[in-house]
This record gives sequence, structure tokens and C-alpha cells, in this order.
Amino acid sequence: MTQRILIIGAGGHGQVVADILACAAASGQPYQPIGYLDDDPRRHGQRLVGVPVLGAITALSTIPHDGVIVAIGDNRIRSRLFTELQARGERLVQAIHPTAIIAADVPIGPGTMICAGVIVNPGSVIGANVILNTACTVDHHNHIGDHAHIAPGVHTGGEVEIGIGALIGIGATVMPRRRVGAWSTVGAGALVQRDVPAETVVVGVPAQPLYVRAVGE
Repeated sequence: MTQRILIIGAGGHGQVVADILACAAASGQPYQPIGYLDDDPRRHGQRLVGVPVLGAITALSTIPHDGVIVAIGDNRIRSRLFTELQARGERLVQAIHPTAIIAADVPIGPGTMICAGVIVNPGSVIGANVILNTACTVDHHNHIGDHAHIAPGVHTGGEVEIGIGALIGIGATVMPRRRVGAWSTVGAGALVQRDVPAETVVVGVPAQPLYVRAVGE
């Protein structure tokens, strides 16, 4: 039976989710994206990737549906909306592109999006509301925390831990057995050779903390 899915967010990320769901449906999965909900009134009435923008997020309860997915790139906003929707009893669904290669033993949390070309190797755990973006690779025995975003082209070695809400930027590499703390950011192209504490921004090769000097310092 086809399941009617509402996508929260009609920006670029939401449109990628709509395409993933359409590709999944074409490969035999039972999901059908029926519309976006977005608080930007300029998008209302548009049709994006073949899917209509039906109104604001507040319209959710008025539209018959079987599941929702939060398709917003900002990790903190996505986390907040996911938590609110879950508390309301909404069913948070996954969007997994049929070209993704995922080991059979890998659990994947609700609301997670896995894009085209992603590889997830055995022993890994993927949390809830995670983004595994285009062509990233997650090696064996990784743990990707809830609400994290692994950007396009990222590669993680074996036994890596990515904390809740962390962002690993485009093309970055995390070496084996390294830890990236909760709500930290690894800059694009960075090479993580040492553990990254929580709430820290690191950039460069090798990755180093990025400090912003106070005025007058």
C-alpha cells in the first residue's frame, strides 16, 4: 500500500528528498511524496521536482498523510522540528536512495535521509534524523549520532564516532577511531586526525580549532 509522505521544507534539501522518494517509489518502495510544507509564503503554490508546496507547516494536521520527513539542512532547526513532530505522534519516515549501498546489519533511525551513492559498511549505526549526503562513505563500526549531517564526499574511517548534531563539511576526512563531539563542525576538506571536542569548529589539514578573536584582542 502506497504511503503518502509530506516533506517539511521546500528548499534545495527538500527537493533532494522529494527526488529520493520518487526514485525509491520507482524501484518498488511504497512511498509517495504528496507535498511540501514550508513557512516561506513565496513558495506556496509552486511545484518543485513535480511535488506541490501545499502551505505552511501549521497546515500539517489538515492534510491526510501517512508519514513526514523533516528536510531542512540546518541541524538545530531540523532537530527541533523532528522532536516536536515526534512528540505530536507523527510517523517520521526515512528517505533512502535506491543506489545507496548499506550493509545488512546497519540500523537506521527514523527520519534519516540517505542520498545517492552513499556507502555504509558493516557494524555501523545511523541515528535518527541524520543526513548522509551525496556519495559520502561511512566505514565499518561507525556511530553517527542523531541529527548529524555528513556532507557530500565525506569519508570516515573505521570505528569513528560522530556526535549528536555534528556537521562534517563537504569533502572532509575523519581518520579511524576518531571522535567528533556533539554539535561540532568540521570544515570542508578538513582532515580530522585528533578527536574534536563538543561545540567546536575545526578547519584545515590537519584539522585545527578555528578561533575568532574578540574585538581589541
